[in-house]
Amino acid sequence: MFLLFFVGVLEMIVITAWTKVVSDTKVILSGLITVVNIFIWYYVLRIFVENIENWVLLVVYVSGCAVGTMITTYYFKKKALKEKVATHK
Repeated sequence: MFLLFFVGVLEMIVITAWTKVVSDTKVILSGLITVVNIFIWYYVLRIFVENIENWVLLVVYVSGCAVGTMITTYYFKKKALKEKVATHK
């Protein structure tokens, strides 16, 4: 069950990175990240279909997704701040 939490974290790291590379128009990298994301989605969908009645799995997965989004957003925020400070020196 906790594997699904970490898959949620991983998926949101992948999605947030995908959003960044699409925004930066990195064509090849955005395509590669899309492939990784589809494989993650396949795994998640299979788990949910096999356990359709288990709402606890959904809560665990959603929690992992939230944590993954916050971690990656925080990382990109700190990175942008460092770049901004570096360009103003």
